[in-house]
Amino acid sequence: MKAVQQIGIAIFLIGFGIFISLPFLGNFKLDQKSFEELMVYQGINSEIFIKDLQAAIVDKDFSGITPLSSIVASVTEKANAIHTENKEWNKKVYASDDGLATSIRKESGYGFIPENKVLMWFLTFGLGILGSLMFILPQVITLGRKGIKNNGIYHQSSTNRGWIAWLVFIFLVSFYLVLYFQSEYAVNWTYLVDPISKNLSGNLASHWFVYGFMYCTVMSVMAVRMYVKYRYNKYQVLRTTSVLFFQIVFAFLIPEVMVRLQLSYSKGYDFKNAFPLDYDFFFSWNLTELIDSGGLGLFILIWGILLTVVVVPVMVYFFGKRWYCSWVCGCGGLAETLGDPYRQHSSTSLFSWKVERWLVHGVLVFAVVMTGFTLYGFFTEANVVLGIEVQSIMNTYSFFIGAIFAGVIGTGFYPIFGNRVWCRFGCPLAAYLGFVQRFKSRFRITTNGAQCISCGNCTTYCEMGIDVRAYAQKGENIVRSSCVGCGICSAVCPRGVLKLENGPEDGRINPTEILLGNDVDLIELLNKRRQS
Repeated sequence: MKAVQQIGIAIFLIGFGIFISLPFLGNFKLDQKSFEELMVYQGINSEIFIKDLQAAIVDKDFSGITPLSSIVASVTEKANAIHTENKEWNKKVYASDDGLATSIRKESGYGFIPENKVLMWFLTFGLGILGSLMFILPQVITLGRKGIKNNGIYHQSSTNRGWIAWLVFIFLVSFYLVLYFQSEYAVNWTYLVDPISKNLSGNLASHWFVYGFMYCTVMSVMAVRMYVKYRYNKYQVLRTTSVLFFQIVFAFLIPEVMVRLQLSYSKGYDFKNAFPLDYDFFFSWNLTELIDSGGLGLFILIWGILLTVVVVPVMVYFFGKRWYCSWVCGCGGLAETLGDPYRQHSSTSLFSWKVERWLVHGVLVFAVVMTGFTLYGFFTEANVVLGIEVQSIMNTYSFFIGAIFAGVIGTGFYPIFGNRVWCRFGCPLAAYLGFVQRFKSRFRITTNGAQCISCGNCTTYCEMGIDVRAYAQKGENIVRSSCVGCGICSAVCPRGVLKLENGPEDGRINPTEILLGNDVDLIELLNKRRQS
């Protein structure tokens, strides 16, 4: 079995190596007809821009590493300066440089990669999936007897912040930087999944389709790992199946199929994402498109509001925030599958807890204030509110929170700071859910302090950095805003001390009372504890 696993690693590395080399490969040459069609599609009205860009790129060969965005940027800057001086506002170019460069590459690619899409998919995604499964599946035998195994987790370079973990960190951060800010270098990746995108939505793949497909692929492969590792724990098996289902069906397949059936506008819609995680839901352009889309658009608008205002708090009251963060959310799904090997890196220090409270609630306040500005601007048609441009605050949130925090840091930092960096420190929806869970919910984790042997497994593997052992030693209920109810603390406890339950509100929070002399009636205290 060890030999099979080693072969699997080799196959995976071959596929992974080809995948990460693709941004540097390929040939690109845009002909005149494709250029004209692209200018019409992009809605470019500037003759100056069209003339200069045509001279710079049409019928010229470019390699995979040629920075087309810088060429587009220089042409855009020159054209916009002239149009601004002449006050020709309708001729200014507002499209992003990287977006135009990406479209140019997509239209102009030629050679082996775009002409052999199925083969290239097999050499990248196919080998990656095959190699991963060859490494994971033998663990059914190699893990041995019944139970969750974390043996040697601090002795492996991949899970102890060693050199492998740092390489994973560098790749994840680089991938998200390309995805958000240099998407022109992701065009060769889009060719790999063009056939899949064409069959689902009828359109060629964008870099966001690549991301969605990769997201589902990685979650599916790592879900197999979860099934193997936690196969004797029904809660973990069901939880993994749930997040996998909601990510693949609701977040990926349904929006794509809706586009094909012409039931959706260009953005698509993830029916499970609630505000403020879906922070652009109340942006003016989104509201306008929803309203103009007719009945389906109005349904999506009403559903989004009901999901945020009614469904989310009601579900948290009955089941805690775990119903969303651990059973539905795509961010949580990736954290629980891809991020599971790194959960032990979540800091349990007091400093981290203080940073967590300030950051996650700060992001929530930022999201609410931003939404207030955008709604005011939408209904009053004002571009400036309280001396601040509405668009600028939207752009600031989208850049720092939506891209840098949620993407680059939130996922890229898994191998170093644990798998719930975004959920713990940045997700505004998690903060909203946490308020309800802390003060008005039936969910709690009960403890039997008499059986606790202080092994520390619960605290070590808590992905939210909660010192679970401290609660268990005192026999206190664990009621924390940050707890996502993943159940790993209970699963790794060798004595069955911890139990996740949805019980009555009475006795949900029971801080340990200090017994001094005759100040406490011990019989009364014991009776209260039995009742709770």
